[in-house]
Amino acid sequence: MISPKKYHKTVKIPPNGFKSINEFFNHVFKDKEMIWMGQNTNHLNDHNEIKEAMIEFIKSNEYCKYPPPEGFPELQELILKDLGLKNGFESLITAGGTESLYLTMHSYIELGDSIITSDPGYLIIENFARRFGAKVTSVHIYNKECSYKLTPKLARDNIDKKTKIISLIDPLNPLGSSYTKDEIKEFAEIAEEKDLYLLHDVTYRDFAKKHYLAAKYAPERTLTIYSFSKICGMAGLRIGGIITVPEMMEPLKAVIINDLGTNALSQIGAIKALKTKKKWIKRVRERTYKNQKIIKKAVDEVEGTFIPVYPSNANMMAIDIYDTGVSPDDLTEYLLKRKIFVRQGSYTSRFYGNRYIRLSFSIPKEQVKIFAENFIDLMGFLRS
Repeated sequence: MISPKKYHKTVKIPPNGFKSINEFFNHVFKDKEMIWMGQNTNHLNDHNEIKEAMIEFIKSNEYCKYPPPEGFPELQELILKDLGLKNGFESLITAGGTESLYLTMHSYIELGDSIITSDPGYLIIENFARRFGAKVTSVHIYNKECSYKLTPKLARDNIDKKTKIISLIDPLNPLGSSYTKDEIKEFAEIAEEKDLYLLHDVTYRDFAKKHYLAAKYAPERTLTIYSFSKICGMAGLRIGGIITVPEMMEPLKAVIINDLGTNALSQIGAIKALKTKKKWIKRVRERTYKNQKIIKKAVDEVEGTFIPVYPSNANMMAIDIYDTGVSPDDLTEYLLKRKIFVRQGSYTSRFYGNRYIRLSFSIPKEQVKIFAENFIDLMGFLRS
């Protein structure tokens, strides 16, 4: 019998009462009453123009055709314009930011290379890197001294001769920490000095008060990961991209997964999203920011809990409950019973998962209030 290949993958344990992770997600997806705070998705996206554009596309029957393999040129140009990177850059359309990360690891990691990531962080990046033979140095950043982020100093301290990539999730999933212009400039200097690449995942950039692109300071060293899942509220449509200079784009094009093109319907929606973004982004950002205040007020009422990064520069945050003695696993399970879906810390950290829960808040105000009330109530119940 032929033995299947074995790849590194984080073990995902389903909550009590579910046989598998897929069964669990199918359950929460189909439950119309579930308050969705577990996947950093944006539910403030009542952008009718986006929906109408996709409906018209379906009516036209054009979805019967394959789209261009690298994406519709109009969408490629709109992404570059959105980032302010139009001159000298290219964009490649992918089936979401996660595919962009996979293609990047596939193209730029060779057996024996090293990559620097952070813990907490987006563990899928580490899994992909290990899959292609990299050694992962996961820097512990869950502390005030480094402002809960991978600083240029920490990066320098962990670089070795084999380091190929520094991964910057900016703003950081799960904490919401972000970078100053000077910090991004220093990372660019490190990349040039040490002959390595910056993987700059800017999935949550539109929620940040201020945001700076590494590509503007180290264009020939930066791979920018772009997503429509969050600010545009298009998570289920799976659409994103990679942005870099032409020379660095060539290896990525060579390993394209969707060789017959990324979902055409999703691309039509993405085009309309970028064309109408100025009409709705302020409203989404303001509601998201105000929702943080509701959560902060509830956390302040529960002794022994705190928010490591406040205000968050993303649409998600962590709530540290370690000093209460309450397990994040227990809290998430009890919240789920009350139809509130959040994630335990182990989803985004191998070392600090027993300290916090992660929740997103780009949802209606009324739902945030329900979470706040239940958080206070359940923390009192579980402590006793």
